[in-house]
Amino acid sequence: MQGSTLMLGRALTSVFWGMVADRYGRKVVIIFGTFSVVVLNTLFGLSINLWMAIATRFLLGSLNGLLGPIKAYAIELVRCEYQALALSTVSTAWGAGLIIGPALGGFFAQPADKFPVLFSQESVFGRFPYFLPCLVISLLALVVAIACLWLPETLHMPEFHKLQRHDSLEKLESAYGSEEKYMSDNIKTDSSESLYKNWPLMSSILVYCVFSLHDMAYTEIFSLWAVSPRKLGGLNFSTDGVGKTLAFSGLGLLVFQLFVFPQLERRVGFIILARVSGLATIPLLTSYSYIALLSGVTLTVLLTCASVLKNILSVSIITGIFILQNRAVDQHQRGAANGIAMTAMSLFKAIGPAGGGAILSWSQGRQDAAFLPGTQIVFFILNVVEAIGIALTFEPFLVLRQP
Repeated sequence: MQGSTLMLGRALTSVFWGMVADRYGRKVVIIFGTFSVVVLNTLFGLSINLWMAIATRFLLGSLNGLLGPIKAYAIELVRCEYQALALSTVSTAWGAGLIIGPALGGFFAQPADKFPVLFSQESVFGRFPYFLPCLVISLLALVVAIACLWLPETLHMPEFHKLQRHDSLEKLESAYGSEEKYMSDNIKTDSSESLYKNWPLMSSILVYCVFSLHDMAYTEIFSLWAVSPRKLGGLNFSTDGVGKTLAFSGLGLLVFQLFVFPQLERRVGFIILARVSGLATIPLLTSYSYIALLSGVTLTVLLTCASVLKNILSVSIITGIFILQNRAVDQHQRGAANGIAMTAMSLFKAIGPAGGGAILSWSQGRQDAAFLPGTQIVFFILNVVEAIGIALTFEPFLVLRQP
């Protein structure tokens, strides 16, 4: 419920924060959003009842609108040939956070029970057993928020990042000198241009939502499937075993996104890379039911390799769609465009885990079915969603913006 309220708050306000970023700059939204984590995450750890926890999570989702603007910022901070690397870095950081965050939570939760010498039951950490991990995360966010004060603003530098290192001083001055004209042109056109009529943008958001639904459902299914007993088609893994598998997946994703993805994107293009990644995902997910027949070290090694490959393929698709979305609009609408994408994605992310868990529970009751028994039906349904996403990357569904 708390995760759903976070996504609900994000869905309600992402477009607003994108518009703020387009009007006042990316930096102010990034700093405000990071400081909101400091305050509201601390209050979440001090929640005295369920309703306070729900309220703080909802406010955090509503006030932390930096995810959309940070993608626009990454695109604008570098020249065109480095945009894939910039967005892959954002995706990698997000993936690393999904691994490091739960690890910190598991280590620092209930400190009075785990470290009685350092924390007594009568202290604030004893009365609020989940306050310490929230406090640690809030302190990290505070450091990030302070560091963001020195970030350069990119909103009013539309041409600077496109210039080459060897460009003359006159060209640099011309890029900065065009800011006033650029802003006046945007003021005239901003109100008359509708993002919802921009089909290159809306079609890319549709693709983004379908693949996000797939990824969220897969993430929920994978964890539940791995810890399910063998008689229900699961792997009977411990939670520590699942955590180690996810940790290796995060490490492999980090290496791929930083060193391999930018080179592949430069050679084949992000649309072709997204399609190939989607097609490769289908046989990979089909193999999961057969991997479950193994045991011991062989099972662990193959499952880890499959998990690493699955995350690499998923992030390759999402990163390519990020590039597509940000190139579908002009700079003065990029924040709002990312806000619309975040709103739609949040709604699909709220549906994905619930749908994935329900499908897995249903499949466990049909182990002896004649057609796709047990978890085979789960991965078949995931592949159908993946195939729909791949189909949407072709014309006439996906439309590219004409230069």
